[in-house]
Amino acid sequence: MKKFIISLGLFIPILFFMGCDDNEIKNHIIAKIPEASGISYCENSDTLVVANDEGKFYEIDKNGKILNTHLLGKYDLEGVVCEDDRFVFALEDGKILTVERKTLTQNLIHIEGLEKLKKNSGIEGITKVGKNFILSSQSKEKDDARLIIITLKSDGAKVEDTIASEIIDSSGLEYKEDKLYVVSDKKDKLYLFDIDKEKIIKKIDLPPFAVEGVALDNDGNIWFSDDDGAVLRYKFKDL
Repeated sequence: MKKFIISLGLFIPILFFMGCDDNEIKNHIIAKIPEASGISYCENSDTLVVANDEGKFYEIDKNGKILNTHLLGKYDLEGVVCEDDRFVFALEDGKILTVERKTLTQNLIHIEGLEKLKKNSGIEGITKVGKNFILSSQSKEKDDARLIIITLKSDGAKVEDTIASEIIDSSGLEYKEDKLYVVSDKKDKLYLFDIDKEKIIKKIDLPPFAVEGVALDNDGNIWFSDDDGAVLRYKFKDL
């Protein structure tokens, strides 16, 4: 009985802190979106676009109100970049899907050279850096973790370079003010990565949720898409 009481005494604090984590996460949920796999901030409309694994995208305002949603087809959308006139989606199978924001016209684009890199790992995240885009893949080992730089045109895309990141399960990307932000679902971490120096410059612990995407707006907020069906908003300074 004494051993049982001691074991129970150790177990109760664990449950308490797990409950605290759950409550903390719930306080930051701004919208419920099934299988939210990617997120991007739209500068010109001050809204966010959220991709999901079922081929849908949702546009929401910064209070979490769903403004519109569209089913694009049988695509596993894993990441998204919002541009002024179009959305650029990364597909799990290694293609790019561009969608015009006004007309919803689609263009499915093959990435030349990607088949040599991704092996058995699907594409997970995408962000834009200058005129190029960076993709991340779901690598299980540090040695296989790569950021993939591609050029994108209307008639095709091509792998131009790769960067060793050593970040396993890079599930989402964002680029802002000369910093690359990388989230890892497996590690529950946000990494700040210096592209020029090709190294991690900071690691930030995240609450334990199924983080799949990351975005930053112009008001100091950082947004996360949660594969368990939510969009979360935090103040970056509070992480």
